[in-house]
Amino acid sequence: MTRRLFIFGLGFSGLEIAKLARAEGWTVAGTCTGEEKARRLREAGIEAHRFDGTVPLAPQAFGETTHVLCTIAPGQTGDPALRTCGDLLGRAPWLGYLSTTGVYGDHEGGWVDETTPTLPTQPRSRQRLAAEQGWRELAAGTGASLHILRLPGIYGPGRSTLDRVRAGTAQRIDKPGQVFSRIHVEDLATGAMKATGREAGTEVWNVADDLPASNADVIAYACELLGRPVPPAIPWKEAAPAMSAMARSFYSESRRVRNDKLKRELGVVLRHPTYREGLKAIAAAEGL
Repeated sequence: MTRRLFIFGLGFSGLEIAKLARAEGWTVAGTCTGEEKARRLREAGIEAHRFDGTVPLAPQAFGETTHVLCTIAPGQTGDPALRTCGDLLGRAPWLGYLSTTGVYGDHEGGWVDETTPTLPTQPRSRQRLAAEQGWRELAAGTGASLHILRLPGIYGPGRSTLDRVRAGTAQRIDKPGQVFSRIHVEDLATGAMKATGREAGTEVWNVADDLPASNADVIAYACELLGRPVPPAIPWKEAAPAMSAMARSFYSESRRVRNDKLKRELGVVLRHPTYREGLKAIAAAEGL
């Protein structure tokens, strides 16, 4: 049977997953918002359809899809794919949804795994948890397999601390005990494609690397790779008033995300087990 993956949202993560799927012999289709991007994707061999979250896709766009993956962030009105294309989604035997580890809420630097109760504190995380529930209800109603991938901060080429250091926007914020988990976009794609091989039931997977760390440590390492001086750390109390509400919200929570299940049950071997390998690989690819 031909494996056809339909990705709602061919953005940073969606495109990396699409690239890996095509390398593994899949037919790949998906959505984007602009016609120019759709044209470029078609030229690259990806069947692209414009989708703004308000108008359902035509049934022929969905085709004989076997696997559906949604990367689009929900809003106040819910998940746009579920809201507008629920009937089409119900045809696929495998469903995937990219969520956030933010659904676990604040654990003051403690570890969380897939069995940890969800207690989101941020509005965007509560929206993600509501979307997770919507996908659960769809899968329960159709008998599809559902795989929820909970993600921490995603980085990769063109979107990493190296770029912020070069742009002069990276600030080393000193908030004692504050750590973040991360995942390189290539390892995210590997986890997503490994999950497509699971065919029964509903599963949750934390897709994170092995080393939660402070942003101050990551910025210092990026500076070392770029041969730039490490900027002094700014105490949290001094930095917070000048930060945006969104930036402050990220620092309002701290948790370490376990990836044991991802490795044990999906057999994922991380190419970038920590931010050090990830940033070093990006720098090497850029000839630095």
